[in-house]
Parts: sequence; structure tokens; C-alpha cells
Amino acid sequence: MATFTGTAVKADRITELGMSPGQLEKLKDVILRDVERGRYDGAVMAIARHGEVVFNEAAGLANLESKRPASTDDLFFIMSITKQFTAVRTLMDVEAGKYSLTTPVSEIIPEFGIKGKQRVSVVQMLSHTSGLNTEMPLGLPPENLTNIQAVTAAVCNERLHYMPGTIVSYNALVAHSVLAAITTRLDESKRDYRQILKQDLFDPLGMTDTALGLPEALKHRIVPLVVRDQTPGMFEPALLESVNFLLTETAELPAGGAVSTAMDILRFGEMLRNKGELNGKRVLSPESVAIATANHTGDLPNHLMDYMREMYGWSGFPANMGLSFFLRGEGYFPTFLGQYTSPGTFGGMGAGSTAFWVDPERELTYVFMSAGLMEEGASILRHQRLSDMAVAAVTG
Repeated sequence: MATFTGTAVKADRITELGMSPGQLEKLKDVILRDVERGRYDGAVMAIARHGEVVFNEAAGLANLESKRPASTDDLFFIMSITKQFTAVRTLMDVEAGKYSLTTPVSEIIPEFGIKGKQRVSVVQMLSHTSGLNTEMPLGLPPENLTNIQAVTAAVCNERLHYMPGTIVSYNALVAHSVLAAITTRLDESKRDYRQILKQDLFDPLGMTDTALGLPEALKHRIVPLVVRDQTPGMFEPALLESVNFLLTETAELPAGGAVSTAMDILRFGEMLRNKGELNGKRVLSPESVAIATANHTGDLPNHLMDYMREMYGWSGFPANMGLSFFLRGEGYFPTFLGQYTSPGTFGGMGAGSTAFWVDPERELTYVFMSAGLMEEGASILRHQRLSDMAVAAVTG
């Protein structure tokens, strides 16, 4: 049975676990230099090796306006890391026999099956190969993004944009709302999706500071979402900052509407590293974890990143998508997962701010959360640099 306490070990134990305390301290120094340069306001980082926490540090400010120092128990808007929660919960229903990965969405949501979407499958929704519009649905007000049923109704009325399975185009907002709608329609207790995630995923893993939406009881610990880098990029700063107001206690945005702490995300990552189980609680089978973290997109590129490649002068590279998980894969190209991680490394990232990854070969789990968002491409390069430093701390 894999155990995880969430308590950082002493320096001598860090060395015994095959990590360099001195190299880990350099991570904090680099983050502080970034903060001094105004790249972001502060950050929290947590790292585990062989299931034990070797680094759990906060640096800089959680709130620049109020001068509130960053703390390891700060609560962050984790943005698209929410997608990995939704993917895990979807796979739990597959394991329960409610449907299969190849099941067309229209078999469960009949109104979805129009305008060419009849054959779009669950696995294509999870792997960003559905052919759906990747932007906000036409005519949907931003305030409705946190309403699963409203988003699903809007998506149902849209046409197919690409042949399913032929193009990878990261679906930032809507595909995971449809997956959540499937889960709620098939839920025997007719629970809200935020209750489903809490009771079926967060509670069993001891993720007591994680929620879909922002509960009033946790609101005092939230790090405000501020776009520090105003460079034009993937998302409009005003849309990102609207999350501060859109994520109420009852808000449900399965693609990007969860809040959490670095330590809770470390727990989630450790569950995945341990093939679906943590502290005696199993939420997924090893087979499901293996499928979720396998490459489902081959050598296809991620077309949502076309603008980024031109903007930064990057050459082409594969999307390396699992079932909503990003994969390291082979080769050298810009990736938040870093150049030093093993090919089987997988994880998730949130717009301009958060990232986590699991390197199964090294038994290393990593989480980073920043106060103050960067432009997406710059954030990827930031994550890459810090990820490589974390792996460089491995001594054996």
C-alpha cells in the first residue's frame, strides 16, 4: 500500500532519498529572482521523491496589492489542471461499465448528435481530437461558462469543425463540460458535478483543500488571479481575470474551474504515480492510469499552439496527448514537462500559472503554482526551466 503524509522530510532524509538539498534550494532562489524581475508575484512549489515530500516552499507574494506573503497552504485557481480531475472521474465511469471510451457522446446525450457530431466519441473528447470548436461556443455569455448544462446545450447546437480523430486542437473550455454532463446524467444519486468530484475523488484522496468552484469556507486563502504579463497570447487577460468573479461556490467549470493547494495536487499526482491508489484508497485501476497516460495522438501537432510556434520561432513538435494528460515523449522541444524528465512523464498545466507532472521512472512528483499569470508560451518556458532544475536535484 502506497502511503503519503504530506509532511516534508529533513535534509538528511532528502539525501537518503537520492536528492540534493542544495540543488532544491536553488529552485527557491530562481523563483525569487523571477519575482524580483516582476515576471510573477510569488509561487508555491512541492516535490516528492519515492512518496516522501522533499521540497515544500513558498516564495514572494500571494497578493501583490495587499503585500500578503506567499504561504505553502495558499489556495490557487488551478485552471486547466481541472481537466485531469474530469478525465479521472470519466474513467471511473468507464471502469464501472456505464460506457466505453469508444462510445459516441450522442448515445448518452442524444441532442449532441447533429451537425456532423454523431460519431464523436468519449476518447476523442478526452484526447482533444473531437473536431469540436476549441473556442467559446457561439452566443454563449461568459457568465454561463460555469453552468455545465448551458455549455453542453450550446455545444450540442454547434457544427463539427474537423473530422474526428484527424486533428489535435486543445479544447480549452467546452469538451470537459460535455464529459461532466455525461457523468451527471448517469449518476444514480443525481448529484451536482462538484459533489461528484468531492465525494468520489477529492475526499478519498484526502484533498481537503480542493473543490470545483470556490467554497466560502476557503475563500480567505485564495490567491487572486491577476495577469501580470500583458503580452497578447492565447487568452484575453480580461477573460482570465473574470475567473475571480465567475468561480462562486456553486460554479461548475470542469475544464478549468477548480481551486486547490500545491500539497493537494501533489496527493493527486502521487495517486497517479502509484497507479490509481493512495493511502489504501483506490480510485482507478492501474490499467486506466496506463491508458490515460499513453500517447493517443501519435505525431500529430497541437494546432492550438500554432500561434505560439510562430510567435516564439519554435519548430514543429508533436502534441503528445494522453486522455487529457500531457506527455513528455521523445525529442527536444518546448514543454512545461522539461527536457530532463523521462519519456513516460505526464502531467497537466493551467493557463500561465500552474503545472504538475509525474516522472514514473524516477518516482518523482512535482507541483508549481504561481501568483501572477504569464503569457502562455513564456509560462511554458518558465515551467521547463524549473522542471529541469528539479530533475537535476536527483542524485541517485
